[in-house]
Amino acid sequence: MSTPMNPLGGLGGQQRILSFAIKDKSALYASFMPFIKNGGLFIPTTKKYQLGDEIFLLLQLMEEADRIPVAGKVVWITPAGAEGNRSIGVGVQFSDQDKGAARRKIEDYLAGMQSSDRPTHTM
Repeated sequence: MSTPMNPLGGLGGQQRILSFAIKDKSALYASFMPFIKNGGLFIPTTKKYQLGDEIFLLLQLMEEADRIPVAGKVVWITPAGAEGNRSIGVGVQFSDQDKGAARRKIEDYLAGMQSSDRPTHTM
């Protein structure tokens, strides 16, 4: 019996695939992490992840029909019971493989909001 390969080349089960849809700019602003290399997103989830886990993200932004495939890794974890009633979830850093495409698309949607002092899920 053969073991299926995942999109990033490892054996099945080692790579996690996450589907995430963001429907409005305020949710995108709250999830975007521009302060990490290549950018990233905070993904609200109760699934258990470890720092460094590799993620293959299928990202749907606003009303776009197509999902953006983005490879990344977990660089932030907000556990249950975190201070400040923060949302439970993980921060996923976009991989170099993406060549900045996901970050550019997100920044285009958020043009003019980057300097806002509104709170986010991370900082």
